[in-house]
Amino acid sequence: MFEQSDHAKQLQRRLCDFMDQHIYPNEVVYREQLQNAKHRFATLPLMAQLREQAKQEGLWNLFVPPNHAEYSQHGGLSFSDYAPLAEVMGRVMWAAEVFNCNAPDTGNMEVLMNFATPAQKQQWLVPLLNGEIHSSYAMTEPQVASSDATNIELAITKDGEHWLLNGRKWFITGAMHDDCRIFIVMGKSAPEHADRHLQQTQILVPKDTPGVTIIRPLTTFGYDDAPIGHAEVVFNNVRVPLENVLLGEGRGFEIAQSRLAPGRMHHCMRLIGAGQRALELACQRATQRTTFGRPLAKHQSVREDISRMYAEIEMARLLVLKTCWSIDTRGIEASLKLIAASKTSVPLMVQNIIDRCIQLHGAGGLTDDYCMAEAFNYARYCRIADGPDQVHQMALGKRVIEHYQAG
Repeated sequence: MFEQSDHAKQLQRRLCDFMDQHIYPNEVVYREQLQNAKHRFATLPLMAQLREQAKQEGLWNLFVPPNHAEYSQHGGLSFSDYAPLAEVMGRVMWAAEVFNCNAPDTGNMEVLMNFATPAQKQQWLVPLLNGEIHSSYAMTEPQVASSDATNIELAITKDGEHWLLNGRKWFITGAMHDDCRIFIVMGKSAPEHADRHLQQTQILVPKDTPGVTIIRPLTTFGYDDAPIGHAEVVFNNVRVPLENVLLGEGRGFEIAQSRLAPGRMHHCMRLIGAGQRALELACQRATQRTTFGRPLAKHQSVREDISRMYAEIEMARLLVLKTCWSIDTRGIEASLKLIAASKTSVPLMVQNIIDRCIQLHGAGGLTDDYCMAEAFNYARYCRIADGPDQVHQMALGKRVIEHYQAG
């Protein structure tokens, strides 16, 4: 049921070779370039070089789905075919960007593929697909519980031939990057509408529009995620033409729901790779360190931890693959229970796996000498990003009860 196509298997082999030849050997170089950069939120020389190599080797825009095959040199990949590729990329936190498969750009490109006008696609989608620019998705706000997207307060009003935006956003991934050129901004255009899901509109706002102010980079557990970054952004009387609307006035919530479901799965796919790599490093560590006269690998508690982590990763991977298969064969709407189950289970499971792998590495596991501390941070914030666990659990529980309540 979860068998990948021959084409996807070939891409996976080529991607693994690229990782072996160009990504893993450059992890230290990447870290050193970032530490020594005069400006942390600019494209590093190594990243620019690797992106060109990925293009030349045909490992570019792998995320593009089959229904938008015209935007991919591979004809588009199903969720089931893309999942193992995203897992491989997830083994190194910055690797997805090398292949133009990083958040939030992938989600934003899919929004533009699905909802943008031809003129909007030409102006913003084409350069994103070419890797010439980056983008941001501005939804979360600091002053309201954004876990309920209908709470957002950024005001969108019409003023002649323009939209006027006023409000504050935060944890806007990608906004700090020097190459970020466009924001997709969600706000309220009809706050008094009787249907609270028709109050929102999404607007394309160029980053250099007067009134757009980057307040500060934000951190998670001390990580600023440079050079992509998460920013707090203020929109003060930001004026853009009416044609910058996406899909139509009042359809912002519809766009958000369409965008976030695939993005949640992409995060889960990458997290499987992060957890798998942490497990592999833990096994290597267990054979290299000795305590109380024997290798760590000979201790029963270590073997029990390793066995549990192996089983948990296999379970998480199978859940993700089943969800991908369901999306491919039944569509997103019919797969919402599985998407919610993946979103609430995989990040937490991988977080706990990485935590145990850190423990096996002792104090070193907490440092940047290994990949695990940053991967732990990623797993932890994925439990809040794209909607916190509790919201998805509430929705999933409701759906499961409704499914079985008749007996």
